[in-house]
Amino acid sequence: MTPFLSAPYRYEARAWRSGVGRVAGLDEVGRGPLAGPVVAAAVIIAPERRIRRLADSKLLRPERRQELFDAIHKQALAVGIGIVDHETIDRVNILEATRLAMLEALGRLPIPPELVITDFVALPDLPCPQRNLVDGDVRCATVAAASIVAKVTRDRIMVAADEQFPEYGFARHKGYGTAEHLAALDRYGPCPIHRRTFAGVWRQGELFVLEGED
Repeated sequence: MTPFLSAPYRYEARAWRSGVGRVAGLDEVGRGPLAGPVVAAAVIIAPERRIRRLADSKLLRPERRQELFDAIHKQALAVGIGIVDHETIDRVNILEATRLAMLEALGRLPIPPELVITDFVALPDLPCPQRNLVDGDVRCATVAAASIVAKVTRDRIMVAADEQFPEYGFARHKGYGTAEHLAALDRYGPCPIHRRTFAGVWRQGELFVLEGED
């Protein structure tokens, strides 16, 4: 396996040197799944308490994500989490739901940021400057930290959903459109936490309704 590279503090260090102390990394998890919420996190790390070996959550083993999740909550200056449910996603679309989750995460920070760095998603009407980086969770440590917090939080939600709806396998695929998940949708139809406007869900749900009418 090719080793991953830790996300650097390059952008944060540039801000810190200019006198901007509270830099919030902001990222989301869950835009692609067919079920469950989209979750965003915002993390502010103090320059004197840098957390080492932060990386995009997708590049980390689950046990390492959990270790870093705990370290972030222990060492970070501030952490905020935003969760937008499947019903809102269906009502406003996934991009707008992502922005809502990000704004909620920022609003839940106990201290206001002076600069926000996102994984490319631009947010309207922030009271401070923002920088939207392509591959921000790879290139920026605080964004990587936010991706870890969001990923672990959402995974826990989907594991809990698996206990309520065990036939779909949410604990394994976390709501993404795997072959196992699509087969369960074909057999059982959508459950209450499925995103009804997503093609993989409404196609399977349509088949289910037609079969049930025969």
